[in-house]
Formats: sequence, C-alpha cells, structure tokens
Amino acid sequence: MPVPLSILDLATVDGGTAADTFAASVELARRAEGRGYTRYWFAEHHNMPTIASSATAVLIGHIAAHTTSIRVGAGGVMLPNHSPLVIAEQFGTLATLHPGRIDLGLGRAPGGDQHVFRALRRDPAASDRFPQDVVELQALLGDPAPNQLVRAIPGEGTRVPLFVLGSSLFGARLAAALGLPYSFASHFAPAALEDAVRVYRAEYRPSAEHPEPYVIAALNVFAADTDEAAQAMFTDNLRRRVVQLARPGVDLSLADADAVLASPAGEQVRQMLRYSAVGAPEAVKVQVAEFARLADADELIVATNAPTADRLRSYELLAEAWGLPG
Repeated sequence: MPVPLSILDLATVDGGTAADTFAASVELARRAEGRGYTRYWFAEHHNMPTIASSATAVLIGHIAAHTTSIRVGAGGVMLPNHSPLVIAEQFGTLATLHPGRIDLGLGRAPGGDQHVFRALRRDPAASDRFPQDVVELQALLGDPAPNQLVRAIPGEGTRVPLFVLGSSLFGARLAAALGLPYSFASHFAPAALEDAVRVYRAEYRPSAEHPEPYVIAALNVFAADTDEAAQAMFTDNLRRRVVQLARPGVDLSLADADAVLASPAGEQVRQMLRYSAVGAPEAVKVQVAEFARLADADELIVATNAPTADRLRSYELLAEAWGLPG
C-alpha cells in the first residue's frame, strides 16, 4: 500500500488578510478529511507578514472544531519559545476538547530572529535545553508522579503524541534516544535527509508507545491538470521564496526575482526546494513514490505553497493519483 499522506499548511497570507487565510485553511482541512489525508499540521512562525500561524495552538483548535476525524497538530511548536508547562496545558486542553485527534510536533529552532526572541522574553540558550524540555513535556502529559508539585491541568494523562522535528542529525539522534517518531523538514532543508533517517533508524531505542521507528518526510507538491500549469505554479513559488528572503525594506519585482533565480544565489533557493514533485497527476505520483523510497519514509507530509484555488486543486489531484481512500 502507498504510504499515508498528510498536509502541512503554511498558512500563507497571499494578497488578502489573515482571516482569508484561516477561511482557506478550514476549507482545505475539510476537503483533506474527506479525501483521506491522515494529518493536518501548522508550523509556528513569528514576525513574518506572509505567514499567519504564529498562534499555532489557537489555529489547531479552530481547524479541529471545523472537522471531525482528521488528526490536527503542530509541525511544529518551537519549544525554545515556550515553557513545557504552557505547551502541556495548551495541547492538553486541545486533546481534551478533541480526543484522539491532536498531534504535537516539537522543533528546536526559534521560529524567528533574535528580535523575536527578545520580544518573547526568551533566552537564546533555550535551544540548548531542548532535549530536557522535551522530556519534561512528555512527563507533564503522562501520569503524575507521587507528590508532584507542578501538574498540567488539563494535560496530565492525555499522552498527546509527540514528534521530534528536525533537519539535521541532532533531531534524528534525539528522537531515536527517546523512542519518538521523527519528522524531517525536507521541504525546505533537504541536505541531511538521507543521513538523518539512516541514523534515526540505526540508533532507535523502542519505547512503550512506539516499539518501531516512524519517519515522516516533508515534500513540496505542485500538481495541476497539465505539466505546464504545474511548472508555472512551481516557478511562481520560487519567485515568492526570493521575495521572502530579501532584506527588510527591499522590494523586488517579478523581473528582479527572475534575475536572482538566474544567479548563484538563486541556485541556493532552488536547492531549498530540491524535493518537489511538479507536474500532472501521473507524473507527480511517480515523483512522490520515488521520494518516499529515497526518504525511507513511513508517511509523507506535503506542502503546496500556491494561491488558494491552485492549492486546493493540487491536493485533490494528488489524492486521486495516490489512491487515498476518500
């Protein structure tokens, strides 16, 4: 059987408002549920005008309330930005409201720059405490210990499923040591994918919840009715990446973006999106299957950064080509 497919919603604000973005997310999540996608995840970002998923837990609750069965979660929460207790309370509340449907992916990156870190009242050294914070969070979501002074209420006993997110060997080794599933951010940081998955599987220590390793790999997909239309979507996405990566205060035209893409700096942008399936449905199906084998993945999570109509169509075509049971 083909590996399961899930969706990473980048919550992109594209020429409209954040409210428009949230409405589009509800529509996509409902369609994804009907088409048989497994999960629907958001990632925490801050101080980015084009991404509206900063209040990740709130957005997860909104989507869960507008769906009935698809798993909804974070891919992920940037744990250095928060105390484990607060995240345990937030996701314990979500799990209480939506039993059996909430996932909690945990990342070590700050989800913003040093200005954001200061605004969040966090210490840059918080990233160094990531392994200890994951263990603390896991304990807060489990059964309370005798005489435990601090408890997550709601939260304790919910055992919200945890996933370690990463783009390097660090996260792979941590997930393996803790016996947790591992999700690799190959949709924008592809370099270490094969090495990280190999290390994770080789060093995996079985846990009670997860006796076997489990790998989710991220992939960009741009599916359209024709190869030409899909390629146009992909090119447009490359241009968007160039504009997003420009220095603050620098406004780039489409011609400027194309000039950057034709330069050595543009090749770096292309390498970020190395793992992208682009084309009509049958071509995309082949590319997605090849990526699943390359990544040695148990599940794929797909990102399509495109205008709403194109994005909805892309996920519909992918579901049909992949044979999802919706």
